[in-house]
Amino acid sequence: MKAHLLYRDRDLDLGAPEPPGSADLVQDLELETLLAAMARGDAYLNDVARRAILAGLDDPAAVRYRQAILADGLAHPGLLSELYLLAVETIEAEKRIWGGFGLSAQSVLRRSVQALELFAGQLRRLRAIADQRAREVESEGLRTFFAMLQDQLDDAYLAGVDEHIERLRFRYGVALSARLGPANRGADYVLRTPRRRRPSLRERIGLGDGKSYVYQVPDRDEAGFAALSAIEERGLGLAADALARSTDHILDFFRLLRAELGVYVGWLNLQARLTELRAPTCLPEPLAPGQLDLETAGLYDPCLLLVSGQAVVGNDVAAPGRALIVVTGANRGGKSTFLRSLGLAQLMLRAGCFVAASSFRADLRTSLFSHFRREEDSSLQSGKFDEELVRMRAIVDHLDGGSLLLLNESFAATNEREGSEIARQVVHALLERGVKVCFVTHMFDLADGFWREGRPDALFLRAERRPDGTRTFRLVEARPLPTSFGQDVYRRVFDLPREAAVVPGGG
Repeated sequence: MKAHLLYRDRDLDLGAPEPPGSADLVQDLELETLLAAMARGDAYLNDVARRAILAGLDDPAAVRYRQAILADGLAHPGLLSELYLLAVETIEAEKRIWGGFGLSAQSVLRRSVQALELFAGQLRRLRAIADQRAREVESEGLRTFFAMLQDQLDDAYLAGVDEHIERLRFRYGVALSARLGPANRGADYVLRTPRRRRPSLRERIGLGDGKSYVYQVPDRDEAGFAALSAIEERGLGLAADALARSTDHILDFFRLLRAELGVYVGWLNLQARLTELRAPTCLPEPLAPGQLDLETAGLYDPCLLLVSGQAVVGNDVAAPGRALIVVTGANRGGKSTFLRSLGLAQLMLRAGCFVAASSFRADLRTSLFSHFRREEDSSLQSGKFDEELVRMRAIVDHLDGGSLLLLNESFAATNEREGSEIARQVVHALLERGVKVCFVTHMFDLADGFWREGRPDALFLRAERRPDGTRTFRLVEARPLPTSFGQDVYRRVFDLPREAAVVPGGG
């Protein structure tokens, strides 16, 4: 049995390593805040949500497959959670089954029978949910899943499981067959279908139908009982091994079911929290890689909202055919926040999740990397600028023609002239390779240089600043300015009047 709720044709790989650059993405986009809202304190949900968000898809059909299941979860509250809790309950109950001491065939068989009895009951519950809810859902994934349960867990199958459980209890003894081997030793032991009744009195005292012989081990014959137990172990060993593998197979099904459903439960948890905060969400439109499209309305940073608990400003961006987005403007004007919102939106789009925006349409990028300015670190073995170059080199080693790279104040650890020239060469090389770049920078020489190139595939956004210095935290399409209005921050920090002298070099 296969759930296939995340992929149409395969299971979730719980052992797959995280994609390159994941640690930087988690740090730069503050992804732990988003994962915490999905997990609600559940470490397991945090883990599977992280795997799904970081290991994105680059096929629009695969994204829509997940989106349809998520839409069913939103349309039928409690359905996916009910299935998830059933899987969790099954796994936890299986852990509590005591198998006795040692690893004898009898103890393995006894534990496996108890596990199979547990699984049979839980599979019946799954089948009942499928019978009740199959006609309600519209997604291909859930329809296929419910049809699989109804087909493979039909009445005949479940009755057969019950019959096997009863037989494997060996209530009336163990029936084995064997032949004499070399040196009159027993060979070719085979476990036979157990009798379904207690032996009659005549059979117990050796007065049966005359077709068999009966030998009863004397009560004090310890060696005889040991030999009999050894024979029984050999016979039960095959059954115990086969049943243990069968129960392991069913347990693996419930484990994968828990993992795949856990992803959707995490997304629904996040959706519920954002709804509480009256923030919009949407199922985005995924486009094939390479189309270079981005159109969004009300795009915001959900992590900022979750931390502050207050409404945050969203941005509208239309960037069809744009491979380079350069963001400049006033200090503390929302540039880095926009960059994070764009990165999170691309991650959530690639995962098949909803997006924190009123609407969102973009091409799927095959991979996502971030290069944000780091705070001073006393443990660094070299200069801060050297550390930036080392991180960039590591990113470049994994970039491909469909990647998206988010740059936030990169190469600003050196002087503007040197930093601008290095950044310009790096960005040009990436664009030639087909990498999509979004660059937040205060380096006017760099931003203005891109503007003067007149590139048709470049979009220039600027953090809006009103004449009185007020920040709206919105981005508008505009040419870069040779100032980031640092004097506004200076005046606000030191509570100076508007007409106060400009700070030397404040810009």
